[in-house]
Amino acid sequence: MRVGHDEEGARGPRQGNAEWLRGARIVGVLGIFYRPEGRMGEPEAVAFLLGDGQSVVLTCASDGTLHVGAGTWPQLPDWCVPAAQWEFATMAALPQPPPGGWTVLRTEERRDDRGEVHEAVIRCEGGRFVVIGGDTVGIRFTRGHRGAPAPT
Repeated sequence: MRVGHDEEGARGPRQGNAEWLRGARIVGVLGIFYRPEGRMGEPEAVAFLLGDGQSVVLTCASDGTLHVGAGTWPQLPDWCVPAAQWEFATMAALPQPPPGGWTVLRTEERRDDRGEVHEAVIRCEGGRFVVIGGDTVGIRFTRGHRGAPAPT
């Protein structure tokens, strides 16, 4: 798995092949939330926890593009300042991983007219994650090959 350095994930798009997670096992998905006034809203980033102990973080830039970088789980990324106002948290709309996690079959990056990544699709056995850049990061999981919404 090649995802770049944490600094690259926060500053610029990851360079290279879109198949950055092929074969990995996702054992957890957590949002990274800014919480100065309590729990609400969408995450500022999404962390995919992998079976080998590593993590991958997808963040959004001010222009709505997605950036992929190596995660720092269980520590918050360096850009979470002040750290006391940030937290990892589960997202109610996402299912719990199956025993052993989801095995990634392939990943896709959808790009805009300038070649910037604005959406990432992580296809796994049993479903897919779609991560969308914007003011915050949007994420959804659909089960099966037909894209039926996952029950919440």
